[in-house]
This record gives sequence, structure tokens and C-alpha cells, in this order.
Amino acid sequence: MKRYLLILCLFLFAGLAVRAQDGENDQMGRLQEKMRIYIQKRLNLTRNESDRFSPIFLRYIVELRQTHRDFVNDAPMRQLKVAELRVRFRDEFKTVLDEPRANKVFEAEREFQNIVKNELMNRRGDNAPLRRNRSMIQ
Repeated sequence: MKRYLLILCLFLFAGLAVRAQDGENDQMGRLQEKMRIYIQKRLNLTRNESDRFSPIFLRYIVELRQTHRDFVNDAPMRQLKVAELRVRFRDEFKTVLDEPRANKVFEAEREFQNIVKNELMNRRGDNAPLRRNRSMIQ
């Protein structure tokens, strides 16, 4: 339960960070492309598998984003819909990949989200204490 909330928050924060920049669609497209490439490398996909996997994965990302938008104020329903979406797309991924790699798509997605989150935190300097707490620490 907490893990799904964390994943959801990562998606929302990554989405908000990208939206705040100019060229929102271009940025999101590049992020999706980087995620797709990361997952393909992580799963060691062949050229043929990659060609068949990409359209399915991009549909998954689009539907996932839409699910987050549709249920932005209803976290339990959003979690349920995301879980249903992942089960449905896992079956679609199995048409291209074997079962263990189809399951690892979501692990690789989570790893990529963690990488993006860490990069965003490093860029903003979130390793430092919050401003309101700095005076208490110093």
C-alpha cells in the first residue's frame, strides 16, 4: 500500500516538475522516451522485441497518466485502477516478452522513477535541510 502511494507520488512529482518547465509536451515526451530506452536496456530486449514492445509501453504510459488525472482526488480508487491497468498491460507485455521480463517492466519503471526523483532532488539541492529548519541546525 505504501509502496503504491510512493510510486504514485513519484509520478505526480515528476509530472509537476516537467509541467513547470517550458515545452511541457516536449519534456514529457523526452522523459517517456528515456524511460522506454532505460527499460529496454534493463530487460535486454532484442531489436524485434523492442519494436513490438514500444507501442504497447507508450500506450501504458498514456493510460497511466490518464488514470492519475481521472482519480486525482480519490487515492484508493486510483490505486485500484493503476493495479488493474498494470495487470492488463502485463498480459499485453507477455505477448512480446516472456513472463519474468513482463513482470520486470514495472520494477524497471520504479527504478527509473527513483533515478529521476534523485536527479530532481540533487538539482534543487534537497539534500540540505529545509529553510525553516536551517537556523535550528546551525
